[in-house]
Amino acid sequence: MRQGAMNIPVSELMALLPAQLLSGCSSTRISGFASLKEAVPGDLSFFSDMRYRRLLDQTQATAVLIPMDWTAFPANVVCLGVQNPSVAFETVTERFGLQPATFTPGVHASAIVGNCVNTNLDKVKIGPHAVIEDGVHIGDGSEVGAGCFIGRGASLGADCRLYANSTVHEGSQLGDRVVLHSSSVIGADGFGYVFKDGRHRKVRQSGIVQLDNDVEVGASSTVDRARFGRTWIGEGTKIDNQVQIAHNVVVGKHCVIVAGCGIAGSSRMGDYVIIAAQCGVAGHVSIGSQCTLAARTVVTKDIPAGSGAYMGFPAAPVMDERRRIVASRQLPALMERVRNLEQTQKSVTQ
Repeated sequence: MRQGAMNIPVSELMALLPAQLLSGCSSTRISGFASLKEAVPGDLSFFSDMRYRRLLDQTQATAVLIPMDWTAFPANVVCLGVQNPSVAFETVTERFGLQPATFTPGVHASAIVGNCVNTNLDKVKIGPHAVIEDGVHIGDGSEVGAGCFIGRGASLGADCRLYANSTVHEGSQLGDRVVLHSSSVIGADGFGYVFKDGRHRKVRQSGIVQLDNDVEVGASSTVDRARFGRTWIGEGTKIDNQVQIAHNVVVGKHCVIVAGCGIAGSSRMGDYVIIAAQCGVAGHVSIGSQCTLAARTVVTKDIPAGSGAYMGFPAAPVMDERRRIVASRQLPALMERVRNLEQTQKSVTQ
């Protein structure tokens, strides 16, 4: 990434991180940063994974952050030894990369703000064309981006961030430091119908959504309101883009739910659960604390707490599922052996 404001000597980076000069010259200047593969002369990059050893040898970067004990230095590259190259690189990008906009309280002239309760409009930021209905509470330091909608009676804690075009429907309760990325929808109706007289008839969804402190919801993700009670996302849980969480789901503290997952109604999960991309969780099942689902796993029955990693459809312990996959791949050869044995036996009997 090229940054016009970044044009510094390696020695300044060494002081910032801190880092040890392992090869090259400390007066060499750095003007940008990029991955090993995409770097051009003037860029800083980092190396911390042996899978990218070939890219390290071929990089065009001017300088690379590497582990302290690394000894194979690429030619004509300044090598800086650090304890954790990935974390050190993040320090550089935070200092010299694209900076977030400064929080400036105020209500844009095009925003529509109802009769808010206990909201100090001098301590919040409301962007253009945002709509804030009556009875909404917004905590100090919170920012509501352009085109956002907050329904009546909803509540946002302090220091929340709603990116452009995110939606918080009526009655939803958000804690402090909650982040909603663009086009996320909190509190839409749960998907509930009964089949009566030849038609699907809607079941009223009269509950709420509760997002506890430090929850983050990715772009285009949805958390549906409960049929009754609450759909509840616990403290510190991080939800990636394009995730669907249905009515009355309960998610524990500090969970991670990765892109493309679908969590069906009234399912529950404990704390520190990790759900990888494109997983599905059936309704009314429980996933215990500290369990992990590999990508595309489908959970159809309860998983006990602390039982490790699962994968497959239906979900099974990782080692069991891997043995099944290996066995299934050996099946064609086994069938061929059986056919040959049958032919041999047939020839003998004839």
